[in-house]
Amino acid sequence: MNNYVKAGNLQVSKILYDFINLEALPGSGVDQKQFWADLESLVKDLTPKNKELLAKRDEIQDKLDTWHRENKENMEFAKYKGFLKEIGYLEEGVEDFQITTENVDSEIALQAGPQLVVPANNARYAINAANARWGSLYDALYGTDAISDEGGAGREGSYNPLRGEKVIEFAREFLDQAAALKDSSHKEAVKYAIVDGRLSVTLSNGSTTGLNEAEKLAGYQGHPENPTAVLLKNNGLHFEIQIDSNHLIGKTDKAGIKDILLEAAITTIMDCEDSVAAVDAEDKVLVYRNWFGLMKGDLASIFQKGDKSITRTLNPNRTYTAPLGGEITLSGRSLMFVRNVGHLMTNNAILDQEGHEIQEGILDCAITSLLAKHSILGNGRYQNSEKGSIYIVKPKMHGSEEAAFANQLFNRVEDMLGLERHTIKIGVMDEERRTSLNLKACIRQVKDRIAFINTGFLDRTGDEIHTSMEAGSMVRKNDMKSTSWLQGYEKSNVNIGLASGFQGRAQIGKGMWAMPDRMEDMLKQKIGQLKAGANTAWVPSPTAATLHALHYHQIDVTDEQNKLIKESKDLQDAILEIPLAPNISWSKEEIQEELENNSQGILGYVVRWVEQGIGCSKVPDVHDIGLMEDRATLRISSQHLANWLHHGICTKDEVLDTLQRMAKVVDKQNAGDPAYQPMSENYENSVAFQAACDLVFKGYDQPNGYTEPILHRRRLEAKAKFAVKQ
Repeated sequence: MNNYVKAGNLQVSKILYDFINLEALPGSGVDQKQFWADLESLVKDLTPKNKELLAKRDEIQDKLDTWHRENKENMEFAKYKGFLKEIGYLEEGVEDFQITTENVDSEIALQAGPQLVVPANNARYAINAANARWGSLYDALYGTDAISDEGGAGREGSYNPLRGEKVIEFAREFLDQAAALKDSSHKEAVKYAIVDGRLSVTLSNGSTTGLNEAEKLAGYQGHPENPTAVLLKNNGLHFEIQIDSNHLIGKTDKAGIKDILLEAAITTIMDCEDSVAAVDAEDKVLVYRNWFGLMKGDLASIFQKGDKSITRTLNPNRTYTAPLGGEITLSGRSLMFVRNVGHLMTNNAILDQEGHEIQEGILDCAITSLLAKHSILGNGRYQNSEKGSIYIVKPKMHGSEEAAFANQLFNRVEDMLGLERHTIKIGVMDEERRTSLNLKACIRQVKDRIAFINTGFLDRTGDEIHTSMEAGSMVRKNDMKSTSWLQGYEKSNVNIGLASGFQGRAQIGKGMWAMPDRMEDMLKQKIGQLKAGANTAWVPSPTAATLHALHYHQIDVTDEQNKLIKESKDLQDAILEIPLAPNISWSKEEIQEELENNSQGILGYVVRWVEQGIGCSKVPDVHDIGLMEDRATLRISSQHLANWLHHGICTKDEVLDTLQRMAKVVDKQNAGDPAYQPMSENYENSVAFQAACDLVFKGYDQPNGYTEPILHRRRLEAKAKFAVKQ
């Protein structure tokens, strides 16, 4: 139960009030009394506009529903497009412009590389993600299916030399690709040395050679004649040949190489949104305190591994000797963004003078920026941004008015915290249909502070379904990947970013690889995102970041972008193509398969969210393949079922029966978790099961198909229920 303290006309949960006053404000240069007065003014001034924008979303959806009902049997594209312009869904075009964002760190503006997304409420995961700036290639290859088990090279048990040989062969081929030698191969190397500022490689035949491109040598550690590490650079990314002939692996290698260390997760998004379950002040303070620890560099996580207690902290910087002498330093940690929540939700951590919950997006911006200011001031062990910037990703905005509102919010927060204008940079998630169609206008509203755009297929698909709910039955979920709107959406995002001057100034990102156990497939497929012009793409783990980094050595993203700039074209009409099933000819078996796939995914995620407060986890699907799930995956599954229900592809009884049967499957999959509460023992009393039912059976009525209102309400119910038992 929240215990509130008065701060002017605001009622602030005591746990948050104490955190702000005792931890966040000291050393920030912000006066306590002034902070609370400014926050009250911020809430009072911006809440009406926030609510007005949300009301506009509802008004537009009502008009869309009515139009589709009236034109369902005779939908003419030109008429449809004209209607969208008439209601302001399609905005007026804007003149060409270039973004003017300044003081953007090189990890965003210049380097291309993987991007991790991690829940900010889990300190251990957050630290691991920040430390994923550097990753062992040997470990990533040995421990995943990136290397085949064939020929006796299995992963089970203790170290397998046959598998080790495959790993080393793969790594040498990488070295040949990223840092080729003159007329030879790294497979023939027996010794590495630095001679007169150049890399000298002794080969097995006794001869010496060097790099094809001498400038790829960036530095070294140890003595130049016998270095312990050789630092190389290719396509803007560093990697390190680690040499130790006494090491378990190094002593079996003719050159003494024990590992290849790759610069991997250049940037990480510490998430306060889709991958966390933060429904009250207690939850919010946990998220904020972890973000604060990351900004000050003192976040630590203590956990048990077997019979050992392990303490995990942030990695220090890495130092090297430059080829011709002098010291160079590289960051040991990812550059960190923080993803705030969108404009929709409220939170009971603070109540306004009428006793209403304040908008959570306003709260997030004020608090996460305050905490990040400490890094700018140098109050901690490490500085996140060398350029003195704060990076906030803003999700789930609809159209340019909402982007303008975010800009207004950022301006006000900068003023209340004493920050220079545009210190707070914005990352715009292009994951709602009205933003995709008006992306250029959205970027125009934040052109002086934008540092990032990103496509998010799952949320975007959820909005695609909900927006056109009345138009008809949607194609099966897996068939969405080949639809015209999706292809146009992914290409248009890159085209507009490049045309607006993102190259060399901001990130153009692509979405998540959701199968963390399928690294072989990721290595084959995810390179396509670089070829599409993205200079970053999301990965689900530090290991995936290390392997995805290989793609950025194979592809020079700048070259790809230069080609695309010349080919850019307007794809608005393609994006407007609604993914309706051309004819409803699915068999009962196909329909049931879809129901089971969606239901199992919903239940597997929701039961952990509602009962345990886990906002992101690897959830086994109906075939026991682990998939990374968050609220975005939940949104598409629940909206897809809601659409099929609405159009009579299935009945409520069929869906309920499927949910109940899949609940038993999910219960079995989680049987080894002592904290797990089975749903199938009592469907009526299971808060998680009822939440899943709400998401489907009330999915039509949810604002833009979002899952948050139902999840938050049910999570609070579960927490209250658990508190009573205690």
